[in-house]
Amino acid sequence: MGFIYIKVGVSNPATPDIREEVRVLVDTGATLSVLPMGLLERLGIARIGKRKFTGFGGVVTRDIGNVTMHYDGDAGGVTAIFGGEGAPPIMGVTALETLGFDVDPVNGKLKRVEMLLL
Repeated sequence: MGFIYIKVGVSNPATPDIREEVRVLVDTGATLSVLPMGLLERLGIARIGKRKFTGFGGVVTRDIGNVTMHYDGDAGGVTAIFGGEGAPPIMGVTALETLGFDVDPVNGKLKRVEMLLL
């Protein structure tokens, strides 16, 4: 299986009708989504905290905020990391679950999944 890229809409939860589209890499190994800092700032996304993350360069601290992510007719609240310079846009597993999708590795696409109410 190769990489899966999709286009998602991103909006501020306070103004869901104003959204921007961004091409993201779907990464089931990432918990949270990473979006370009410039995009989040244009949309007026508030920084609600900081989190530490371990990457190839060691431990880094990044701001996080809440966005509404839109895909294939669905929308949901997603915690996003303010991506640093050159950071690729990533859709993490919590966004996939929030929107009700899973990765179909055979076809290299996303598929809707039935969500559990437990």
